Amino acid sequence: MLNATEKEQFIQEGFVVRKAFYSADEVAAINQAFMDENKEGPVAGLSDSIKAISPDDPLARFPRMMHPHRHPEKQVGQIALEFMLSPRLEPILRDLFEDEPIGAQTMFYFKPPGARGQALHQDNFYLRVKPGTCMAAWLALDVTDADNGGMRIVPGSHRNEVVCPEEADLNQSFSNHFVAVPEGMRAVDVEMQPGDILFFNGSLIHGSPPNSSENRFRRSLIAHYIPAACEEVGHWYRPLMRFNQDLVQKDFIDDGGPCGVMVSAPH
Repeated sequence: MLNATEKEQFIQEGFVVRKAFYSADEVAAINQAFMDENKEGPVAGLSDSIKAISPDDPLARFPRMMHPHRHPEKQVGQIALEFMLSPRLEPILRDLFEDEPIGAQTMFYFKPPGARGQALHQDNFYLRVKPGTCMAAWLALDVTDADNGGMRIVPGSHRNEVVCPEEADLNQSFSNHFVAVPEGMRAVDVEMQPGDILFFNGSLIHGSPPNSSENRFRRSLIAHYIPAACEEVGHWYRPLMRFNQDLVQKDFIDDGGPCGVMVSAPH
């Protein structure tokens, strides 16, 4: 459970970090499994199709993996499912939602040296949870800082509505959506150690700069959740799963995005 200080920070700023949430051995095992899975390059049906901007684009070799928990036949699938439904996460997420958390998505980012970042955005633009919003649990698997493209957030921006994004600079971001920092707010870097975990509200503006380091990956394992009381969620996120692995039915939205455009790929 969260203590009073952590809960207040989440209410006011939209995020909270738990230090040393996973052990060094657990982090090493996760990294090894995903590096082994990607040893021959992108994996059909698992790796995201990120458009390379040059022949030597690092993301052509190490794109993010989408929904690995849907592949129980693979070691990475078992790891992702165990992470998403970890009993360590459930009471914290329940406390943050003030509701039962439902697992919706997992992702693994390699983010090798030289890789582009992801422009500032809001997760619930993609998950489209109504009423309410989604929640992320973002596990750092390397030291993360501004140099290797660590997380960048806009504290307090979760109190704003989800906004229609602008076009991002694809030389800096692999995704083409960008949400500007609201007037009176500023983006800050969240420095983390391997095993630290960041929980954040689905309306929080966040992203990451390119990895400008010479030899450091910035790997992370992420899960997204929705509250049990919500009625709608984007169709990319089925099946939805309780922490006991029971499946949950919701209204799945499969028309255009909230800004009148098609959301062509899951977040």
